[in-house]
Amino acid sequence: MLNNLLEKYGWSAKWQELWNLSGMEELLRKPARIIADHGQLLRLMTADGECWGRVSGRMRHDHVETGIVPAVGDWVAVSGQTGEEAIIHSILPRQSRVSRQAAGPVTKEQLIASNVDTLLIVAALNHDFNLRRLERYIMMAWNGGVRPVIILSKSDLCENVEKQISLVEGIAPGIEVLALSAVQDQGKSLLEKFLTSGTTVALTGSSGSGKSTLVNWMMGESVQLTQSVREDDSRGRHTTTHREMFVLPQGAVLIDTPGMRELNLWDEGQDGLSHAFGEIEQLAAECRFQDCTHTREAGCAVKEAIQAGSLDEKRLGNYLKMQKELKFQQRKEEAASKRRTASSKPVNSRKPKHVRSTKDWEEA
Repeated sequence: MLNNLLEKYGWSAKWQELWNLSGMEELLRKPARIIADHGQLLRLMTADGECWGRVSGRMRHDHVETGIVPAVGDWVAVSGQTGEEAIIHSILPRQSRVSRQAAGPVTKEQLIASNVDTLLIVAALNHDFNLRRLERYIMMAWNGGVRPVIILSKSDLCENVEKQISLVEGIAPGIEVLALSAVQDQGKSLLEKFLTSGTTVALTGSSGSGKSTLVNWMMGESVQLTQSVREDDSRGRHTTTHREMFVLPQGAVLIDTPGMRELNLWDEGQDGLSHAFGEIEQLAAECRFQDCTHTREAGCAVKEAIQAGSLDEKRLGNYLKMQKELKFQQRKEEAASKRRTASSKPVNSRKPKHVRSTKDWEEA
């Protein structure tokens, strides 16, 4: 039976069916959605209202092998009395995810949000506007099975909005591009068709792109701190410090995320590269050689398109760069997976340490 409070946060007949199949009811567990991430403590929404929760010891132990940890947007099974801190025991199967390669040398996924229907990619129409960065955000959405929508914010600061929209549409075929100005209250009706009841949308973009201002605008009240950007380069500071979910007046739930300084891709096997650069892959199918690298081969349809002016050379360069990045990440993840598997074997079945000498650079 559906609960009105959970329904406000996206619970549906589909999630109820997954819950019934999980067998959690027999274990006296209750469904909850993670609505904020504060590190060790998570904020949950249950059928009885909000509460704090933390991961069980068993789940923390399993994380060592699986790498799976709860994220904002997850539906989880919890135990505990109303008004007390809940214990999180398991996660219902994720339907989509927004994630990236975590910063640092270790190959590791950083999950930003889960079970997202639409990713609102925010780019400000100021000095920090960057098409190559937008291509990365589009890739992140497709890789996680999420529909991207591009929001060009601060349109009041741009003298030629239509030209900028045209440039973005050129690198985002089939993706809706909306130009908005929260300061001048322009374009909200264009955005509201993505904010229907029962849907989950997430906001992402660089620091200073105006995400917090958009959250306040959509909510109709100030729920997020906002700061001005530097005038000389339009760069902003982090005002959102953690991932958090809001119920919008339009009926959707919104996940706001901290701004990103860099975006290293994480491939979930969703063919994000093909989605984001579909026209290049269609041209590649016409190349003379199947293994064409699109750099110097004769009969390369991609290079011919560049010479004809129908394809931007910078777009090809970004495609090749991200293709190389994803292949490298995949090799590193395969190597890391082998190491995790080896370390999980019984002690007497492991090889002596001096025999296991595979190095990262040999796998790369």
